Amino acid sequence: MFTGIVTDIGTLRAVEPRHDVRRLTIATRYDTSGIELGASIACSGVCLTVVALQPDAFDVEAAPETLAVTTAGDWTAGQRLNLERALKIGDELGGHIVQGHVDGVAQVLAREDLGETTRFTFDAPAALAPFIAMKGSVTLDGTSLTVNEVDGTRFSCLLIPHTLANTTWDAVRAGGRVNIEVDMMARYAARLAEFR
Repeated sequence: MFTGIVTDIGTLRAVEPRHDVRRLTIATRYDTSGIELGASIACSGVCLTVVALQPDAFDVEAAPETLAVTTAGDWTAGQRLNLERALKIGDELGGHIVQGHVDGVAQVLAREDLGETTRFTFDAPAALAPFIAMKGSVTLDGTSLTVNEVDGTRFSCLLIPHTLANTTWDAVRAGGRVNIEVDMMARYAARLAEFR
């Protein structure tokens, strides 16, 4: 479990195809001596398992499903990634409950720099749109964001300067793609409604 509060920006150092998976080496400012093999780290929203450690980097492997459903299939060396380590009991829950199980990819339709804030407008996959609600939470590229407006499959979020400065969002432009995970509570509420 995660919170969608990004705690480091990693850089993809290497991408190595291995049969049907890709091994990714991600440079980080995390103290890797405190990371266990098998630990989960959210990489731009994708929960990946640590399979090797170096003093300033960790390796993870992305399986075919991950490569097909997320933007991980497009990642190349030099790419910057939002990172978050898994929650520990007693940690502050600053964002919302995030599983790191990316539901799909949203298209970035527009970026509007409004002075103090920046508005991004997205187009969600049609199957995910019912789970996105005004003032609700959504995870985009591993960042917990509040939904401001919704119109069909389109929705927008306002980002404050702190978020832009401490994540990879400063480089996101119209035409880009971001990983999307809808709010877990919305998903369960919709499932329960099917049985009424």
